[in-house]
Amino acid sequence: MTILDAVLLGLVQALGEFLPISSSAHLVLLPFFRGQAYQGLAFDVMLHAATLLAVLLYFAYDWFVLIKNGLFNPKSKEGRMLWYLAVATIPAGLAGVLFNDWAEHTFRNPLMIAVCLALFALFLWFADKQGGARNGDPDIYTVPFMTVFLIGCAQALAIMPGVSRSGVTITAALFLGLSRSAAARISFLLSTPIIAGAALLEATKLSVADLNAALLWGFVSAFVGGLLVIGGLMRYIKTHSFDVFVYYRWLLAAVIVIYVALNG
Repeated sequence: MTILDAVLLGLVQALGEFLPISSSAHLVLLPFFRGQAYQGLAFDVMLHAATLLAVLLYFAYDWFVLIKNGLFNPKSKEGRMLWYLAVATIPAGLAGVLFNDWAEHTFRNPLMIAVCLALFALFLWFADKQGGARNGDPDIYTVPFMTVFLIGCAQALAIMPGVSRSGVTITAALFLGLSRSAAARISFLLSTPIIAGAALLEATKLSVADLNAALLWGFVSAFVGGLLVIGGLMRYIKTHSFDVFVYYRWLLAAVIVIYVALNG
């Protein structure tokens, strides 16, 4: 893998992880369209670690408040939310453990990715039309447990490339009555433990020999890109709908189907 390939994949990871367009789908499709081999487990680990660091840094104050109160004042709204998030992460964690082999092989079929991209884009479109007009950025620490847990259950579907972890959690949050801004914040907070778990699980399979310059550049690219994407999305959705992401997913799904049809 060249340095340019690594930087490109890092940017794709940053865009796909936090925008509702599916990072796993793009990390599968980019080598597929370019006729390249899968970039390998070590590179995936570095990209996950980079986006984890980005979301931790961007929401550092939130996590400081959540952890402090969760440990020392668990009955406060912030303390309760930490444990809500912890429990809501369990469904996605179980899905990752139980269906890891399917995620690495069966779910990587381009046509299956196209179906997931199109179908879950439709769900996002409906959810946004229903709840996108809600104004304000309510105190997310007051969101009920069942709402957080159901969003976490939806997150488990992201084991399939094309679903999009951020997309499906934002969709669920909108359907459950949250505004766009609140839905995105909940989505990003829920992403932290699941990205950390995925990175740690994969990191146990690595050795020092797997590390190289390309991995370092991919890490930097994904980290810097992740910070910019999170900030950009949080500003964008204050005045815009998710339509642009829905249309992009439908276009990409169509491109995949046409490509597969023309190339057998």
